[in-house]
Order: sequence, then C-alpha cells, then structure tokens
Amino acid sequence: MNAVKEVIALYNPRSPITESYRMLRTNIQYSSLDRPIKTIVVTSTGPSEGKTVTCANLAVVMAQAGSKVLVIDADLRRPAVHKVFGVSNKVGLTNLLVENKSFEEIVQKDDVEGLDLITSGPIPPNPAELLGSKKFENFLNTISQSYDYIIIDTPPCGSLTDAAIIGRIVDGVILVAAAGEVQIEAIQQAKENLQKVNANIIGVVLNKVKRQTSSYYYYYYYYYYYHDENGEVTKKKKIGRRRNKDDRYTLPSDGGR
Repeated sequence: MNAVKEVIALYNPRSPITESYRMLRTNIQYSSLDRPIKTIVVTSTGPSEGKTVTCANLAVVMAQAGSKVLVIDADLRRPAVHKVFGVSNKVGLTNLLVENKSFEEIVQKDDVEGLDLITSGPIPPNPAELLGSKKFENFLNTISQSYDYIIIDTPPCGSLTDAAIIGRIVDGVILVAAAGEVQIEAIQQAKENLQKVNANIIGVVLNKVKRQTSSYYYYYYYYYYYHDENGEVTKKKKIGRRRNKDDRYTLPSDGGR
C-alpha cells in the first residue's frame, strides 16, 4: 500500500487532525444507540471537498480501534479510493455487478489490520442504474454481516443522484463541506436531495478549515489548593479553557478527491 499523505491517520496518529477523525468515529458510534450505524455513505455537495480523504481517514481510525472495516468506492464516475490508498483498480465493484465476479475476487486487503477495500473497477456507462439495482442492495446487505462498518464513497449529491440512491438503503449519511468554498444554498440543496429519499443524515464534516479563520478553544487542566476543615492542604483539579491563537489546525485539501 502506498497511501497518499492526506491519509494522515496513517502517517501522523498524534496529529490534531487525526484526533478530529477519532472524534468523528466516536460521534458515529454514539449517534444512534437504538440502531447501530454500520453502513455509512460519505458524500459532498460538489467535487474536491474532501469526501474521499474523509472516507479513508475515518476507515483507518475505525480499524485502528479494532473494528473490521470495508471501504467501497461507489463513485463510479470519478473514482479515487484506489488513488488515495495506492492500490490497483483493475477489478472492483463494477466487475461484481456486471460480470458476476465474487466478493473474494474483488476485495483487497489493506496494510492496516481489519481494513479491506473494494475499488470501483472499470467506469461503467450507467452508474446510477448499477447502484440502484437490487443486486447492489443485496450485496450490501449480505456483506454487512461480515463487517463492523462499511464506508461508501459516492459522487457529490448536489447534482447527481448516486449518493441519494445509496443513501436510502444505508444506516447513515455524512456530508462533507469545504469551508469557504461551498455555498449555503448548495448545502441546503444537497440536504434536500438526501431527505427526499429519507436518507438518515447523521452529520456534516467541515473540511479545509483555514488556520487564520479558525478560532477554537482548547480545554486544559490546572490545579488549585485549599485547606479543608481539618487544616490539611488538598489539591483539586479543575478544567478550564483558553483560546490559543497560534495553535490552530486545518484539515488538508485532498487534491480534487
């Protein structure tokens, strides 16, 4: 495997960016206690907002936590999962749907323990019809029994129907939005497109947040001392928060993915 540097969860597990993906993982785990989220579509309003890199980093941190994870590249128009993970795209999802290849013939094992990949395969002339087929739905239902999480990269949902087609049959949808690039109206339109098919939107990832525009606070601990009723000194820990102008971070651009 020769993943691109934007899969930062692989190369810098102590980065604040990696930590943000762990927070996303935790939020997904606790987003629905009654109905666990297993199958997840990651989409965006338009191209180059970072959905594929978000897919990759989320899958890596989930696998690193001990989960069995499958990433499926269902962007059959402009696939990029194979580029992000640095693997072959000679065979993939379209070979299963069109040529009746078996799951074992198209799945690829990643170097990260517990992480498997299904790339798109050859680009078909009719992606929406393939993704809306009963064959794809049955495949997803069957394979979901073998994994803790299945993360599906789809085309942007602003003007294409593919994400909404899959969104109606999965447990949750994550919408990736590039800060400072995407228009509010575009996000609203994407949300409406997903809601029309009763997709369960579980959250929005704000990507490409620039350092100079970020203004967050970080929590810190400090101790204070006091004398108890017996005159003994006791140390207590207290949580505060402080704005740090110099310690800001950004999620990376995915170079058009």
